[in-house]
Amino acid sequence: MRVISRKTLRIFWKKHGDSEEQLKSWYRETEKATWKNHNELKKEYPSVSILENSRIVFNIKGNKYRLIVKINYQYQILWIRFIGTHAEYDKIDATTI
Repeated sequence: MRVISRKTLRIFWKKHGDSEEQLKSWYRETEKATWKNHNELKKEYPSVSILENSRIVFNIKGNKYRLIVKINYQYQILWIRFIGTHAEYDKIDATTI
């Protein structure tokens, strides 16, 4: 899976240092992944939330942070749409971000 863009994660973990190791691990695992659909993704990450518009929500650091991505399985591309605290997540529309 091609992840666009790691820079977003790096900026976030510089501000929230406790998220760095988990985000780096998520990034490495995701780059190696070849998920073909939501079911394959759920096998590896059972706690993800599948939303409309190809949006997926990952819980980071025990649900302290939320990571929203958009995935195109056919082209194996994943776009990072949002990373933030749970409180910040509650203020956005995850299906359109």
